[in-house]
Parts: sequence; C-alpha cells; structure tokens
Amino acid sequence: MFFYFLRHASAGKAQLNATKDERRPLDEEGILQARYVGRLLANLDVQVDQIISSPLKRSLQTASLVANELAFEGAVQTDDALRSDSELEQFHELVTRCRKYEAVMIVGHNPSLSEFLSKTVAGAGGARVELKKGSIAKVEMTGRTGTLQWLVTPKIARTLQTSLKLSSRPNTSRK
Repeated sequence: MFFYFLRHASAGKAQLNATKDERRPLDEEGILQARYVGRLLANLDVQVDQIISSPLKRSLQTASLVANELAFEGAVQTDDALRSDSELEQFHELVTRCRKYEAVMIVGHNPSLSEFLSKTVAGAGGARVELKKGSIAKVEMTGRTGTLQWLVTPKIARTLQTSLKLSSRPNTSRK
C-alpha cells in the first residue's frame, strides 16, 4: 500500500480568528503549486484509489486541483485526522481504515502532517522530515510504518516541468 502525503499549498498569512482561518483559500502561488504538483504526478502516472483531505478550505482546494490534474473520478473525502492539531493515534486510525486501498493521497497541514510522515518513516526517535507547503511524499506502508520512496517540493515540480516541458495534456501533432 502507498500513501501520498501532500501538504496544502500556499495560502498566505494565517488569520488570528480560527473560524476565519479555516476558510482561508489558496493564494495565486498556492494554486500554481498545486497544479505543478498535480501535473508532475500525472506525468508519473500516479493512480490513487482515494483522496482524503483535511476539511479546511486550503487543503480541500489543494486536493481538488491535484485530483483534477490526475483525472481522479472519485469525490475528495474529508477527515478531521488531517487537521493541524490532530494526534498520531487519529492518523493511525485513518491508516487502518484505508487498508483496503492500494494507494491513498492524504492532504493536510503542518505540524501534524510532517510529524505523521516523520514517525511513519523514521519511528519515534528518528529523523525529522519536513513537508514544505505544496510538497508531496510517497511512502510504501507496511502496517503503521513505511519507507519513503520520494519527496518533491513545488519548486522541483515547477523546474522539471519548465525544463522538460512536461504536461499532463496529451501531445498532438500539427500538420
């Protein structure tokens, strides 16, 4: 089973009011970041069975933009286990519920998402893996632990696409 850990893309400055902050959308840079990451995943032929997001607007927008680039036909699900203040046990319960799938993308927030990723691949006393905004990591899961396959930031995704002219759109010849 594979888990794709995707941190929401750039959404500007946090709001002091928690209710308003939950409705904070992606900014222009965040929309671009999500599209670059989604296109890169599409070019890598990533297929996911389920996309699960934090219920906060910026995560849902990131999940939707990436899902669109992947031509994901299902609905993006939401789960409170992916909020920024979630506990590791909530994340483990989510992993258990997803055992029936081959590949799952989860979209959430720091500090919890980086903590979940770190503890999944390095254990309780291991190294820390930091997910920057819009970054995605592929982890091969074995129970509650996993092996990091790769991690890509939006900057790397953008560089690859601009230098290699990658596109999720099919090439057509002009005659």
